[in-house]
Amino acid sequence: MPEVLKIDPKNPNAHLLTKAVRIIKEGGVIAYPTETFYGLGADGRSEKAIERIFLIKGRNAKNPLSVIIGYRSDLRDLVEEIPESALCLIETFWPGALTLVFTASQNVSSLLTAGTGKIGIRISSHPVAAALAKAFRHPVTATSANPSGATECTSAQEVLKCIGDKIDAVIDGGRTPGGKGSTIIDVTARPPVILRKGIISSLLIFHILANRQ
Repeated sequence: MPEVLKIDPKNPNAHLLTKAVRIIKEGGVIAYPTETFYGLGADGRSEKAIERIFLIKGRNAKNPLSVIIGYRSDLRDLVEEIPESALCLIETFWPGALTLVFTASQNVSSLLTAGTGKIGIRISSHPVAAALAKAFRHPVTATSANPSGATECTSAQEVLKCIGDKIDAVIDGGRTPGGKGSTIIDVTARPPVILRKGIISSLLIFHILANRQ
């Protein structure tokens, strides 16, 4: 069974976060809480770690993986450009449950993008996920911690029951809200296109973009 790192989500323990970061650096896969569900975290630069994520989930290799980052400045190494529409949405909704799809830079593995040349990125508003990404300082995979097609997990206990024998650690930050996942919007399109409806409503997104023009 994986190691369980029980963390107070309101005041994440730095020592336990360092332990989680070390597991990721060594090619491991962890589960961690987000503002929606528990996610599967691995080093977004490591093809071996990315391959493990696909195997754990039974995920189609043609389905890209999104990532979380700790700081806006981390975008520079991951994307070719940051369109004006993206800047507007970043200023309004980050940190938060909005994944923006950019044109990936040459630094990004084609396994992560599933050969699409695009990468989904967000900054999480969950204290544990945000602290993890900031401590790692590199992209952390952010797909849900469950087999593809199965119900998402909202607690560490559900993760352990679901895929506990396949991962290296679980950061237990308590129960997450569940509900809808992050909204996904492709900012490479003109105008941007919503790929998945989520917590942040389409009407609100289009209202923000319209008022920025």
